[in-house]
Amino acid sequence: MDAKEETKPQIDDAFWDLLMSADKKDYESICGEYGITDFRGMLKKLNEKKIEREQEQEKVVERLCNLKPIELKDSGAAEFELEMALKDPTSKIFIYKDGIMIPFDADAEVKHGLKQVGKKFVFSINGVNPEDAGLYQLEVDGVKIFSTDLKLPSVDFLVKIQDVTAEEREDAVFECVVSQPLKKITWMGKNIALEQGDKFDIIVSEDMLIHTLVVKDCMLLDKGIYAAVAGLKSCSAWLIVEDPGVYFTGGLSDVTVIIGTDAELVCRLSSEECDGVWYKDGKEITATDDICIVKDGTYRKLIIKNCKEDDVGKYRCEADGRKTEAVLNVADPPRINSDDLTDFIKPVIIKSGKDAAFKLSFVGREPMKIQWYNEGEELLEDTHIKIEKSSSHSRLLLTKCQRKTTGEIKIKIKNECGTTEAITQLIVLAYPGPPSTPKIVSAFKDCINLAWSAPSNTGGTNILGYNVEKRKNGSNLWGLVNPPDEPIKEKKYAVKDVVEGIEYEFRVSAINISGAGEPSTPSEFVIARDPKKPPGKVIDLKVTDSTYTTLSLGWTKPIEEEGVQDEAKGYFVELRPAENPEWSCCNSSAIIMTSYTIMGLKSMAMYWVRVVATNEGGKGEPQELDNYIIAMPPPVRPQFTDRKIKNFMVMKAGNSTRVSFNFQASPIPTITWLKDGLPVGKHVTVSNSDTSSQLMIPSSERHDTGIYTIIVKNIVGQETSSVEIRITDDPKPPGPVELDENVAGTVTVSWTPSPDEKKDDRLHYIITKRDSVKRTWQTVADHLFNNKFTAINIMPGRQYKFRVYAKNDMGLSKPSESATWEVKRKKETFSLNLPASKDCNFETPPSFSVPLKTHNSPESYECYMSCAVTGNPRPYVTWYRNNISLNTNTNYYITNTCGVCSMVILKVGPKDSGDYTVIAENPLGRVECSTKLAVKD
Repeated sequence: MDAKEETKPQIDDAFWDLLMSADKKDYESICGEYGITDFRGMLKKLNEKKIEREQEQEKVVERLCNLKPIELKDSGAAEFELEMALKDPTSKIFIYKDGIMIPFDADAEVKHGLKQVGKKFVFSINGVNPEDAGLYQLEVDGVKIFSTDLKLPSVDFLVKIQDVTAEEREDAVFECVVSQPLKKITWMGKNIALEQGDKFDIIVSEDMLIHTLVVKDCMLLDKGIYAAVAGLKSCSAWLIVEDPGVYFTGGLSDVTVIIGTDAELVCRLSSEECDGVWYKDGKEITATDDICIVKDGTYRKLIIKNCKEDDVGKYRCEADGRKTEAVLNVADPPRINSDDLTDFIKPVIIKSGKDAAFKLSFVGREPMKIQWYNEGEELLEDTHIKIEKSSSHSRLLLTKCQRKTTGEIKIKIKNECGTTEAITQLIVLAYPGPPSTPKIVSAFKDCINLAWSAPSNTGGTNILGYNVEKRKNGSNLWGLVNPPDEPIKEKKYAVKDVVEGIEYEFRVSAINISGAGEPSTPSEFVIARDPKKPPGKVIDLKVTDSTYTTLSLGWTKPIEEEGVQDEAKGYFVELRPAENPEWSCCNSSAIIMTSYTIMGLKSMAMYWVRVVATNEGGKGEPQELDNYIIAMPPPVRPQFTDRKIKNFMVMKAGNSTRVSFNFQASPIPTITWLKDGLPVGKHVTVSNSDTSSQLMIPSSERHDTGIYTIIVKNIVGQETSSVEIRITDDPKPPGPVELDENVAGTVTVSWTPSPDEKKDDRLHYIITKRDSVKRTWQTVADHLFNNKFTAINIMPGRQYKFRVYAKNDMGLSKPSESATWEVKRKKETFSLNLPASKDCNFETPPSFSVPLKTHNSPESYECYMSCAVTGNPRPYVTWYRNNISLNTNTNYYITNTCGVCSMVILKVGPKDSGDYTVIAENPLGRVECSTKLAVKD
């Protein structure tokens, strides 16, 4: 073999994918790369491939349009897009590069992304590198949908990196220019890939053409060869690091100090021996009483004491020809007088309606901005606010203060050098707030006892006492119970000024140094009478309904018994979980109705329930249910609620398979799925709810074929249902078809079995025929489970063709077609010779030219038996099963055409198994032929 031929690319699926994704103008160049010279033949084959691809796509996609090939973006990313409507929204989408599946995510920050907006799908590749070139394919449930080729332009260095010389502790910069925009190139140092960090800065220009490497703070160890790599191209250069001698390892920094404080300027040298010389605004500085020059190891310090405005300027330190500079600024921010501040921060306490004054003095550079705040809101001058300001002090006067003015008072002083603040508190005393609503502790015919809580707002001072008022039901007048000048000291009081049988309500007001505040809200109405007796137990407590979260109760009112138990005025329902010893009340106030529904129960939890009757005399004894209650609906035996339950499903291999059952049951049942009597495999997903269960096989295969059974079970009972799932695929066509003539006027058609015959016991064959006269294809046999069939009525002089199809639950295969069959019509010269007259006898006894064959047939399928009989006179043929005649049995379709005797059993069952016999007889004799039929389960 020629070496050149050995390196030719292989013509496979990848070639056709590449061709389908290319423009027509590129077809010839692609074919040339693959060594294809038959361009027309290739185009014909390509069209066939496209039709096959479209037929496959129609199985998973309803609509496919706007397919845009992959292209590079200015951002350094690449993307392609298409619009696609999926038949099944849950179909799985896969991306392949050069035949290898690649992971992707909707997150745009990952390497490969696939975003969906409606029916639009956009696939992206971020940070494209030379390795990303190749053929990209999108598949849906294993069906190829779109292919596109990513080709990257070759990259070269327009400007290569150059040698760099840097002194120790300086930065070194390498820079190159590439011919194509690249988001990133690889930088190497001493054959090691470099990354962004404390030592290296890797910079890319906005147009992604200029790439820069910065080696920071160079040391002698950093010298060596550095390289830039872009795809297959690279360039390199040397970094030379020189010893700089004495230098500043730490320079001066700008300093700002407050006027009157000390300033310190510090720098650091690489050597302890070298002295530093200091300058201010270009003039050398020497040590004085106010200036100290310090040498501390490698540190050089300049200390300026008690800084003044004159000390502002630019300072420089020089050593061994090197220098470092900084600016000293002297600030004069606002500063508050300390004595004033001590007085200012003390809280100011005044009564409501009085004036409050605040004053501070300060110093600092002018101009200064002065602002006053109350609870964070700036105060501006108005009728009750007066503000005085000067360069050295400010005063705030608040007149006729109200309770709402209470809070934080803040002054803020600001100039160009800084800001200072001071905070104090203003407390304004208003009247106290209302106490709590008075509670009726007890009631009698001559006394009603009250109790209450102190107000949350005391007005800023202590509470001195309380006033209590009463009002009759129906009256608008409130009357003071206690004497006006004798406030009640405690938070309780016994009201004795009452009349038996009259209904009253009460309210309370608090008193502080400012006086009495607002009254509380009125108490509930109470009648001045002796207490009633608590009611008895409720009668006939029972559960009227229940769910997983609710429980409905009903009961009868307790019996009244004078002097023992009075009438019930309301009821409390109490609940206790089985594991908790504490009872909790379900209703905050007594209910009047004799029924109640408890909400928010925990499903299947156990609870104790009781009901307590109540009236003005208090609560009666509780009445409990005899047993605990389980939070669940009334027990219901599991039963399926689907109107029609599927018991047989056929699915194509590779597709997902789903089976759902709806049911009702109480309590919630346990659900079990079995396949052929055994637990389902781990690849099968089962999703359950309270009323349904779904079994899903994500990508079904032939081995998933079987009978799937669901068992729904609870404490009441169980229910089962089964469905037969058959996983199959489009059948593969039979093998070559051969024709043979065993009996004149017939043709025996035989063929090699389809490869799927052993995998699929429901696969059978269909035979069609076309002759040169009718020129249409006609079905001559169906539901054949063997690989041979004899066609009759074959006419001499006509040309025949036969097609054999394999068929299963998914449909028909492609046909396997026979060669042309023709029996030549013999044309002989007619001659008449009249021999001597003698008697001729053409009679022959019966005989079988083609005997019966043994048959094995699946249950519920058709079975076809045939044989060929000769004889003159024409024999009479009788069919028998187990020695019983079948000729008059309508379950069997029996024909005799030109000596070909056939019998069809339309739907085979176990009763059809047995021995079958054909007896042919005429006056000259009798013959028989037998076979067996075995029916498979």
